[in-house]
Amino acid sequence: MSLRALCRLDDLPDGTARGFGPPTGGFTGLFAVRRGDEVRVYVNSCPHIGVPLDWAPDRFLTNDGSRIICATHGAEFEIGTGLCVRGPCLGDRLDAVMIDIKDGVILVPEDAGL
Repeated sequence: MSLRALCRLDDLPDGTARGFGPPTGGFTGLFAVRRGDEVRVYVNSCPHIGVPLDWAPDRFLTNDGSRIICATHGAEFEIGTGLCVRGPCLGDRLDAVMIDIKDGVILVPEDAGL
């Protein structure tokens, strides 16, 4: 499987989230969330209506940073699982992206976000 670099781990400080545009020819971007040594990457698309989750660049988290939130209708998702725990898509999940971290770089499949 071909991989592409998303960013350096150091570019994603603990407790933050960051968005990334789609790959060449893609339509949907990705976003990464870091909690300590754990990094999760998801497709930037709400399972309810398919809109991007962020309401401003890199704004994916609730005010207290405990959940991912959709800017369109306030649905909230667990960071570790992508499970919707509040809102119109209750029980649905964000699309998780497999990652690999090598030499401090977060790698995702080349086709992630297509």
